[in-house]
Amino acid sequence: MISYLDNAATTFPKPRAVYSEVYRCMTKYCGNAGRGSHSLSLGAARKIFECRSAIADLFGVGELERISFTLNTTYALNTVIKGLLRRGDHVIISDIEHNAVFRPIYKAASTGEIEYDIFPSMASAPRRSPTLICAKIASLLRPNTRMVICSHASNICSMTLPIKEIGEFCHRHGLLFVVDAAQSAGHYPIDVDSMHISALCAPSHKGLYGPQGAGIIALGKGVILDTLVEGGNGVNSLDGMMPDFSPERYESGTLPTPAIAGLCEGLKYIKSRGLDDISAHEEALFLMAREKLCNLSGISMYATKYVGPTLLFNMRGFSSEELARELDSFGICARGGFHCSALAHKTLGTPEGGALRISLGAFNGEADIENLCRALNSIEK
Repeated sequence: MISYLDNAATTFPKPRAVYSEVYRCMTKYCGNAGRGSHSLSLGAARKIFECRSAIADLFGVGELERISFTLNTTYALNTVIKGLLRRGDHVIISDIEHNAVFRPIYKAASTGEIEYDIFPSMASAPRRSPTLICAKIASLLRPNTRMVICSHASNICSMTLPIKEIGEFCHRHGLLFVVDAAQSAGHYPIDVDSMHISALCAPSHKGLYGPQGAGIIALGKGVILDTLVEGGNGVNSLDGMMPDFSPERYESGTLPTPAIAGLCEGLKYIKSRGLDDISAHEEALFLMAREKLCNLSGISMYATKYVGPTLLFNMRGFSSEELARELDSFGICARGGFHCSALAHKTLGTPEGGALRISLGAFNGEADIENLCRALNSIEK
């Protein structure tokens, strides 16, 4: 029996309807949307429209054209960051950012295009509040500050950042606000318009329970990006420039229709079950895991006051990746190392070699936590 505890990397399994719809798409209507007026092309276009509508509904986006599809969250973030920043801009990012944010910012700064600062998430602070976090951001403002970027939820622990309050802060100061929702979409409520989010980036394959191969950009009202990729999109084919209207402006080339079809069913599953129910289920499993790990010898846990889908720990005598390999031999799927998030590991103070992460999803149960703890007990002995 396999206990899959790596849902922050990609959720597994998916709802059955996701698998069924991917197959149905591939066998019944998987033409190339926007490339022809025949029935299969139109069938693909209808499914993409349906999925776009479901995304807009979930994330509080008033107009469907503000939803664009990409290949993944990293591609979405690069599209947004490179499509909005200009030479001489100053950017503020958080100290829990994934490399999907940090690396494009670091590269742009290393070539002299922009400048950046890092604001503290106050992960270990005894007094942590949205007001204090916004004050930390305010202390870093410069005349050329143009953008704030932050992960809504960390990918190595269950800490979240107060995006509603940060969005209001950015709105008051005339700043662009970009949110990486890779670990929060499908777990927590997000409303792009009311939270003053300029661009929200999210994946299909994590908390939205869709397949790998699709990502999402949800733009705020009036936000226009420069294009990262140019090419055919089925409209204005005689024009050498990309269109100035969305979503076609940002959707060059063939869209991943089977992945989008599966994502559409994942979104239906979330709507049917409810975000609150999914979140409560994950939190209950987190509390169970935290309590049981506390009773095991040699376990060090990090940021455990933040309750949610992700728990980070180490075991004495093993590197995190050694421990992950040992757990795999017991049928436990977990991930060691730095999780593409060196900033966050530095913030939490994990040792050399990082730590082991378990990440929970809607299809985990108490048996998975029991299996994990039995395996850890056997490994320790």
